[in-house]
Amino acid sequence: MIFWILISVLTALAALSVLVPLTRSRATATEANANADEAVYREQLAAIDRELAQGLIDPEAAEAARTETARRLLSVHDRSEAGSHQTVSKLRTRSVQLAALIALPAAALGLYLAIGSPELEDQPLAARFDQPAEEQPVEVLVARVERHLADDPEDGQGWAVIAPVYMRLGQPQRSAQAYANAIRLLGPRADWLTDLGEALTVANEGVVTDRARSAFEHAVELEPRAVKPHFFLAIALGQEGRNDAAISAWETLLEGADPQAAWVAVARRELANLTGKTPALMPALRGPSEEEVAAASEMSAGDRQIMIKSMVHGLAARIDANGGTVAEWEQLMRSYVVLDDRVKANETLQRAEKVFAEKPADLARIKDAAIDLGLTGS
Repeated sequence: MIFWILISVLTALAALSVLVPLTRSRATATEANANADEAVYREQLAAIDRELAQGLIDPEAAEAARTETARRLLSVHDRSEAGSHQTVSKLRTRSVQLAALIALPAAALGLYLAIGSPELEDQPLAARFDQPAEEQPVEVLVARVERHLADDPEDGQGWAVIAPVYMRLGQPQRSAQAYANAIRLLGPRADWLTDLGEALTVANEGVVTDRARSAFEHAVELEPRAVKPHFFLAIALGQEGRNDAAISAWETLLEGADPQAAWVAVARRELANLTGKTPALMPALRGPSEEEVAAASEMSAGDRQIMIKSMVHGLAARIDANGGTVAEWEQLMRSYVVLDDRVKANETLQRAEKVFAEKPADLARIKDAAIDLGLTGS
């Protein structure tokens, strides 16, 4: 407690040491300026008398100059007198200032003694590190990880742990660096690459930079069906002015998407900005219901095969009638593979390649699916 009392006293003394010389210097400067002006004007009066005695100026000019100089001298004298009268009124202002300088530190100290805990022991950061993690605030946990990484900067898992925390704390640049370190030390992962690209994008106020784009593209290579990197790549296409490619990318993302997914509303808005109209959501591909699954489990192997073929034929008929989405073509190829009808699966792949020949993004999805299924195509 003595420490805080000393702090309050020193605060007041420091403030007074600045205020008192300042107010004194102003008064002294004002008085000195007035005395100097008076001396100048008195010297001018003496000079006029000398010039008149020497015949350098005529009496009329001397009288006019003497009158003007005397007027200025009186004006300076009046200002000096007014300044002395103001000194009394300034005393009240100074009293208030001094009272505030003393009262504020005293009030702060009193408030601390009333609601603070002066008897509480110091809690240095090093000691708090030893407390259980669940009892520590996030700032201390971050400091613990940072101290560990300072001692062992090659701990990739440590960087992977702290990277998302930095992002939640609103530090995207540090988050990006942490993800980059984790990838460098532990190797690339689709989710880390995606989060790296997102952190870089947030750090650049929503602009997908070249480095962020590279991270998203690498993530897609590792996980072709991941939505998040495709989402940011579609944003990048729009920012680059490649509107046709951006439209195709958004349409592909929205095909069969769950309407309740958080990203769908943003995707529809971006697509509406590009096309001028809000797109309709494509219905998600429906899998078998619980009743159908239960019924299938009770069927014989032959009956089950017939039911599956019926569902596949229904999907094929729907594609023939409506053209089909990329997701539907992928499902049809996969269904034929499940039925062990690779001839039909390859025929479906060849047809899909023709349908999406003018849509590079969609065609790439079809080819990726074909590779996963081991189909040859055209």
